[in-house]
Amino acid sequence: MEEQITALQKLINTAIEFCVNYSFQVIGAMITLGIGVVIANWVSGLFFNILEKKKMDITLSKFLSSIIKIIILAFAVIIALGKFGITIAPFIAALGAIAFGSTFAFQGPLSNYGAGLSIMMSRPFKVGETIQVAGVSGVVQDIKLASTTLLNEDGVQITIPNKHIVGEIVSNSGENRLAESAIGVSYDSDCEKAAQLIKQVLSQFKEIATTPAPQVGINQFGDSSINIGFRYWVATTKYFQVTGQVNFAVFKAFQNAGISIPFPQREVRILSEPSRT
Repeated sequence: MEEQITALQKLINTAIEFCVNYSFQVIGAMITLGIGVVIANWVSGLFFNILEKKKMDITLSKFLSSIIKIIILAFAVIIALGKFGITIAPFIAALGAIAFGSTFAFQGPLSNYGAGLSIMMSRPFKVGETIQVAGVSGVVQDIKLASTTLLNEDGVQITIPNKHIVGEIVSNSGENRLAESAIGVSYDSDCEKAAQLIKQVLSQFKEIATTPAPQVGINQFGDSSINIGFRYWVATTKYFQVTGQVNFAVFKAFQNAGISIPFPQREVRILSEPSRT
């Protein structure tokens, strides 16, 4: 019983000694952390509002403001640890070793984050624009640090890791996509009339952009036909739908106007050798 009382008395004495020696340090550390949290939230929020007024990308704005918040909190923790006389040099060395080792284990994800930051800084494309990259195309739906999401006409979401975008050839056509087609007419047809019919058909589709204006002209002189080409811009989400309807309308317009669309023709001549006597 006396041993338990003695142990309890030692514990109480240790607690009293700790409170006497470190009470001000504990209070000072808590105050430092509290002030650090308040300053971090205020500065990061102010920085985010400034970036938002500058119309910077929302994802990049959140990322940069969170980085500033983490840096301020890190300084607050360092100052709070200093109140207890704790040196942070060993912790920094350990964190450096961990970070160096993690670069090999997380090389793929880290490269995606680095590529995502590069995309947000350089802004080669924005949400709502049409891009073609890595063998796929679609409208940009979302840009994150790790990946970029596209949406094609079929409603399929395509997620591309950002490391497969940076360093590749990216085609950005804005909100629209270029449609190209051609139709052949016979050499004895009125090409000016055919081109005018195509222009009239294109003007009937509200989905076709007027700026830049559609282009119609002779594309090629083929073996059995004159190929009239036409190019126009159409919303990416309706590309295949509109191009199919336009081609059908052009075909019907040519039929109604009596403009012939010739079949491929090939002339074969048979030369007979003179008979030998």
